[in-house]
Amino acid sequence: MLAEETIIKGHSKIMATSSYSIIFKFVALLLLVSSFTTGFVVCGNTNQTFKSQQELLKLKKIRGYLKKINKPPVKTIKSPDGDLIDCVLSHLQPAFDHPQLKGMNPLEPPKRPQANDTVNEMEEILQLWTVSGESCPEGTVPIRRTTEKDVMRSSKLRRFGRKIRRGVRHDTLSSDHEHAVAFVNGEQYYGAKASINVWTPRVTDQYEFSLSQLWVISGSFGHDLNTIEAGWQVSPELYGDNYPRFFTYWTTDEYQATGCYNLLCSGFVQINNRIAMGAAISPRSSVNGRQFDIGIMIWKDPKHGHWWLQFGSGLLVGYWPDFLFSHLRGHASMVQFGGEIVNSRSMGYHTSTQMGSGHFAYEGFGKASYFRNLQVVDWDNNLIPSSNLHLLADHPNCYDIRAGKNNVWGNYFYYGGPGRNPRCP
Repeated sequence: MLAEETIIKGHSKIMATSSYSIIFKFVALLLLVSSFTTGFVVCGNTNQTFKSQQELLKLKKIRGYLKKINKPPVKTIKSPDGDLIDCVLSHLQPAFDHPQLKGMNPLEPPKRPQANDTVNEMEEILQLWTVSGESCPEGTVPIRRTTEKDVMRSSKLRRFGRKIRRGVRHDTLSSDHEHAVAFVNGEQYYGAKASINVWTPRVTDQYEFSLSQLWVISGSFGHDLNTIEAGWQVSPELYGDNYPRFFTYWTTDEYQATGCYNLLCSGFVQINNRIAMGAAISPRSSVNGRQFDIGIMIWKDPKHGHWWLQFGSGLLVGYWPDFLFSHLRGHASMVQFGGEIVNSRSMGYHTSTQMGSGHFAYEGFGKASYFRNLQVVDWDNNLIPSSNLHLLADHPNCYDIRAGKNNVWGNYFYYGGPGRNPRCP
């Protein structure tokens, strides 16, 4: 009995030890799993905290930028399209943040180029914010207020208000910008003028745009490219909708670090209290319906050397001071007219973003979009018909161009297209 009892006790001791070992291992496993889980939770919280800090920092930068760019208004007008138009004292506009303009006032208008227009201007076109009869007081300029939503739509804060990559058609094809343009080169140009048909092209991707404009260009097509640009554009990323809007742009280093759209940086000096850059245009053309144009003229003041902008049938909008530029301190070496779109291929094939009216050039008046009364400014401040026009379409199966001349429209061309179609895959 004693031996048996000893054996039983020993067996019980072994069993107990084995059970303790199993329990110990189980508890250890639980602790290990718990520690991993806790680690993941801590890591998740850390990532979330880091992300929140990034967002707060971005929001702080955006609000700092908005405080700088949105000047205190003496009056604010609510546009039917939702825009807020701030009437800002002329000497407080963004241009005068520039070191070379601080403490100055806008200049008086210069002598305009002499013209022998053979074209009757079409009905005066307006901007939506003015349709109810609203206007800014004398001594102020209307500025479209930039909002947090506007800036948040931009892929990067430092790129907000700037064109991405190249905006000029040249010898090297760009992978995402496509053009249908007419241009003149080989001489000295001191400005340009055209009437541009206004439509509402469909833009199918937030980060694409469709525009129709004229370019005044100097320098090579490298990092020293100087351009002054004006026309109308549809840009959901910049404006948050699909309205065609009057816009301007400038750069002195091929869109790298200088220049911007409209008044989104210091540079362009506005003098007009009736036109808001970046504001929606109304009315717009319709297929087989009434056609509406905007007149755009850019020219160099022979006396002071600044580049001035005229909108419509005689409204002086303002000027780009000559010190902003390098090559354009002299004259332009090229003038370009036409359309441009961005083709992001976000769906893996060519975009369906339209250029102009979305119709090809051969479809003609009432369907295709057009430029008419193409003119350039010569050395003696005279407007003369643009001769020796060169036509170029990057992808004519997607967007094309055809030119003509008559006694009513002078030099003109039709251009545009639908983008993706059976011949433009």
